[in-house]
Amino acid sequence: MISFGPSPAPAVCRTALALVVVLLMLATTGWTAVRHSGTPRDPRAAQLAQWRTARVLGRPLPDADGPPARTAAFLASVGPAGRQGLARRFPLVVGNLNGAPAALRYRANRIALGRALGQERARLATAPLSPHGRRLALRRVHRLEALMRPGRQILAFDPAGRGRVAEVLGDLDRAERISVIVPGVDTHLLTFQRTSRRYSAPVGMAESLYAAERAAAPGTRTAVIAWADYTAPVGLGMDSVTGRLAEEGALRLTALADALPRRAGVALFCHSYGSVVCGLAARGLPARVTDIAVAGSPGMRASHVTELGARARVWATRDGDDWIGAVPHLEVGGLGHGEDPVAPEFGARVVSAAGAIGHSGYFEPGTESVVNFAAIGVGAYHGVSCAGADDTCRSDIHGEAAA
Repeated sequence: MISFGPSPAPAVCRTALALVVVLLMLATTGWTAVRHSGTPRDPRAAQLAQWRTARVLGRPLPDADGPPARTAAFLASVGPAGRQGLARRFPLVVGNLNGAPAALRYRANRIALGRALGQERARLATAPLSPHGRRLALRRVHRLEALMRPGRQILAFDPAGRGRVAEVLGDLDRAERISVIVPGVDTHLLTFQRTSRRYSAPVGMAESLYAAERAAAPGTRTAVIAWADYTAPVGLGMDSVTGRLAEEGALRLTALADALPRRAGVALFCHSYGSVVCGLAARGLPARVTDIAVAGSPGMRASHVTELGARARVWATRDGDDWIGAVPHLEVGGLGHGEDPVAPEFGARVVSAAGAIGHSGYFEPGTESVVNFAAIGVGAYHGVSCAGADDTCRSDIHGEAAA
């Protein structure tokens, strides 16, 4: 809970304002925003059930949620033919299996995408669909076709519900620095990539950041992950003002970080509700996660940066046109996400977002926000532009990169 100082009046006003905001959300979105059901069939769950009883060379398969090192050792022991056989038989397991080689996951997810595409096309051809249902099915077909284009490296894919997906730009296995983009509300399979407002979607964000990192450090091998592999809230409903979905997302994000190549430094770039996910994950992240940067954040479920328990440096930015600045930054009875990360009271390193416009403009090429993210991502901290006139956001960073 946030401390508001000795006078109770500001606390009363902010609490009242927060309750008004929540009531407005309930009035406009309805209680249906609290829960969102997925599709009746869950093909990955079916494959997981088979995985638990399957054998390879007479040996049981490793726990799909087990330690990545144990999974990696098992997959190495069964040889190339064994790994490829598992990918064909259980693509929705292997394609999401932390500890599996990246190339094997890409291969498995291509198989899973192909099967999902075939099923969606068959549904379009044979199922009685409403006009709205037909439009959604067509959009899913187009998205699946796009994800299967040559050269795309799909690190995670689950077609159930609104769908989850993650994609890698660059060579993950050889990367010296890895950046992970954690997006916010309304992120799912159909919004993973956009033609209009390209840089407001995870793929466009990743493309812009990857280009900026290569420009910032041409000699550094980098990889960027567009990570939409958690269930994000739908719209500004109750799920967006609580931490329920962020808690599950934080577990998934920590599992991903644990499985990334250990020699690579990792930075997280968390937009909007994604910063709630990153805030809840911060304490459990491995030491290779050196930086957490949040943009347009509603809060990180903490009143001060020290409450996150993060070993990583925490950065924050917000542009002057972002509507989220008007949202009450507090937590009352589980509603709200805590202090504003760009407020001096929070204690993050606040960087410039000059050139960014609105809540979704932080990854637009040429903005100071994406240039700053790139500098953080490659560890070139001397290239970070602070939000204020001084360089306090770069203080106490040691080593050649900070010079």
